[in-house]
Amino acid sequence: MAAALLLAISLSFQAGTARVGAPAQDFQLKDLAGHTVRLSDYRGKVVVINFWATWCAPCLAEMPELVKLQRDYKEKGIQVIGVAAATDRRSKALTTKRRLKLNYPVVIGTKRLESAYGIGDVLPLTVVVDRNGIIHDRILGILEPEEVESIRKRLD
Repeated sequence: MAAALLLAISLSFQAGTARVGAPAQDFQLKDLAGHTVRLSDYRGKVVVINFWATWCAPCLAEMPELVKLQRDYKEKGIQVIGVAAATDRRSKALTTKRRLKLNYPVVIGTKRLESAYGIGDVLPLTVVVDRNGIIHDRILGILEPEEVESIRKRLD
């Protein structure tokens, strides 16, 4: 029931240009190690963009599942990208990345990127982009096991 409610909320909350079926807005940001991360560099992969914040308990709770998704499916074409809130400090995001052993790139978002992807007051928000750069899904709130399975099926 909760997953259905979150799905209804996520379908009705599609501000910005990041609507299901629309092309994903490209971005270019530095990761916590200083490397450039561009969404367009991952064309041909299923990209899981996870918007989160260091102060967000549900965000931190779902990260082990994202680590597992990246580890188990990277070679099959899934790429997770973590986008910390624009208001987060780099040092706090880096501490979180190290503590939770995140195995995927983490960038600090910008207000412009958050606006483009329709980030509101509820986190986490996960946007699934298909191999052609089209938004396939927007998941508001913590990822449920069936949603992770749906992401895995995007590989087919």
